[in-house]
Amino acid sequence: MNIDGNTILITGGGSGIGKALATRFLARGNEVIVCGRRNEVLDGLKKQYPGVHTRNCDVASGNERKELAESVIREFPAINVLVNNAGIQRRVDLTRETGWGITRSEVDTNLNAPINLCQLFYSHFAQKQSAAFINVTSGLSFVPLANVPIYCATKAALHSFTLSLRWQLKDSQIEVIEVIPPAVDTDLQAPGLHKFGANVDEFADHVFAELEKGETEIAYGTAITASRASREDLNIIFEHMNEAFH
Repeated sequence: MNIDGNTILITGGGSGIGKALATRFLARGNEVIVCGRRNEVLDGLKKQYPGVHTRNCDVASGNERKELAESVIREFPAINVLVNNAGIQRRVDLTRETGWGITRSEVDTNLNAPINLCQLFYSHFAQKQSAAFINVTSGLSFVPLANVPIYCATKAALHSFTLSLRWQLKDSQIEVIEVIPPAVDTDLQAPGLHKFGANVDEFADHVFAELEKGETEIAYGTAITASRASREDLNIIFEHMNEAFH
């Protein structure tokens, strides 16, 4: 993938991994559109980086996804890269009834949104000489952390979808790239809960170095081990990891 000269939409780009990627794409001269749910975060990003374009959108909503795609294609017809980064991670006790609505929102954000957005942008991207779908999954796609079961299940499904999408588009000009983070020090669950994670800037620098090499599956840190482990090794990692977080 060429990492300059693009027009890029990043979902959940106001903070964390999305922001780190957005700022690096901006620094390389790309036109960057960031969408998110929190106006105060988007306003802060715009103040810090005046060149970024922002859109308020809850990608969990099918109607808002459709409106987002239509408005971005209309206002930024050069768009050729979609980064599906928005995500929700909740600690869930599966033995307790919490209501389906909040779980459905997590599934909608983490899985339904990226699948639907790839579909919504496909026809437009198919007309470009160069385009890319970048799906941000997780090391937990391969070995789940049991206290965040919905998140892990959706990321595993997104990994599977990404493989199928790449296969179906292998003869097209659209690249399909998977970014596989480990735990990263962001506010994914809430501020302060991921302080044990990798440094977000070091992670983003690694992603960009791999993009420049043309890699289509980019893991980092412990996610490298998880994404390449045998089934036997995954069982061992699962036991150790979940005992540590029990």
